[in-house]
Amino acid sequence: MSVSFNFDGEVALVTGVGGALGSSVANAFLEAGATVCGADVVAPDSDDFQLDDPGRIHFHQGDFTDEGEVADTIEAIVEEHGRLDYLLNIAGTWRGGDPIHETDADTFDFLFGVNLKTMFLASKHALPHVQETGGAIVSVSARSSLEGGEGDGLYRATKAGVRILTETIAEENLGTVRANSVMPSVIDTPMNRDMMPDADFDAWVDPEEIAAVMLFLCSDAAGVTSGAAVPVYGEA
Repeated sequence: MSVSFNFDGEVALVTGVGGALGSSVANAFLEAGATVCGADVVAPDSDDFQLDDPGRIHFHQGDFTDEGEVADTIEAIVEEHGRLDYLLNIAGTWRGGDPIHETDADTFDFLFGVNLKTMFLASKHALPHVQETGGAIVSVSARSSLEGGEGDGLYRATKAGVRILTETIAEENLGTVRANSVMPSVIDTPMNRDMMPDADFDAWVDPEEIAAVMLFLCSDAAGVTSGAAVPVYGEA
């Protein structure tokens, strides 16, 4: 069964657009007809920028841990396009390997900044505009956020925070803005393959598969779904 969505005339903002998942989400919304705005701290000419043909999107370079840059970016998007319908909070990263008593406070600040603060600030400044259009926000949590674990407790805590803020946004905007999160396990990305070269890559989830779920969560087909944390584990 094939599924298609039509987002013609609507505007989506994808944070972390240069990453493996962010670029897949951008492509999914482009294929569905949306105007896609992308934000990333990494420039399109960087070797780390994975979105092919970034000229297809309206790119804004900025550090989304900085509230002023977030506010300016979203204001520029709304001024240029007249609206904002969807926010896809993809920006994030992983750090781990050390137990809590050996973890530097700088690692705490870094992870909470990239994984949670970006989601908070983007949602805060996007919400007034998404409320006007009756749109949706989808953020990236993680399967590991459901419990503690050895060596990456800070990462798990940030992703648990994403879930809780998502539920809060959903509750505060009942009937206006739908907010949901997705919970991947291991995503099949070049970085993960480099970090875990002996793993079974076939059990991992392709970023395009997660992007399809996020597209669905923004569509009318998910009109009764808000405050959910949707598993996108695959077989991982």
